Amino acid sequence: MGFTIKQPPLNIGSDISLRSFETIEDEIKNYPKFYNFSKDEREVIKRLIHTTACFDEVLENIFFTKDAISHTKELLTNRAKIIVDTNMIKSGISEFYTKKYQNEVICYINEDFIYKRAEENATTRSYAAVEYAVEKFQDEKLVIACGNAPTFIYAAINSIIKYNISVKNISLLLFPVGFVNVKESKEYGEEFLKYFKGEGVVMRGRFGSSTMVVATLHAVYKLIKDYDGTQKYNGK
Repeated sequence: MGFTIKQPPLNIGSDISLRSFETIEDEIKNYPKFYNFSKDEREVIKRLIHTTACFDEVLENIFFTKDAISHTKELLTNRAKIIVDTNMIKSGISEFYTKKYQNEVICYINEDFIYKRAEENATTRSYAAVEYAVEKFQDEKLVIACGNAPTFIYAAINSIIKYNISVKNISLLLFPVGFVNVKESKEYGEEFLKYFKGEGVVMRGRFGSSTMVVATLHAVYKLIKDYDGTQKYNGK
């Protein structure tokens, strides 16, 4: 019995992407909960499903604050800096978007001074990195995005409170994955957003990933790009 060499049924990237989203659109009809979300939220959800192939996990765990998407769009179109916890996220975000909207992506996790700071303060590097970034850019508009390290969330929130940063100038995208501090960190993030009436997206529970952060940002960027320009964009 010989081995038969095969070629992929589809071998053009744009065709594969189109077929993927057609499949999602077809299968999502079996999930009534999907239609409880707003139009923009559904676009983010479809991107998250596209990057994970997980329908139930995304739909059962995703949490949006009331104006999470419109607020994040507004920040990004006003040159917000994107502070992230992994270089994977930094590498994954399309430069087409970050250059167009002048969003600097910041990740200090591998800087020598962060190693030293973490050691001196007995924290993780992720905690030290976002603590430093929020302090440095406290007067800027910020999208703070976490896809891996839950300690990053604690440091981000604690620094926002410490420097009295207005929630009008920040959006939180909280997607860490794993077993230690993960669920609790997201609960802390959600509690913060609700108490201070902030805006953000949280993937509850253990589920998450850096790629989901990238997918969320790309979905939001695409919503900006596809916006009907017949009226001035006002973030709503």
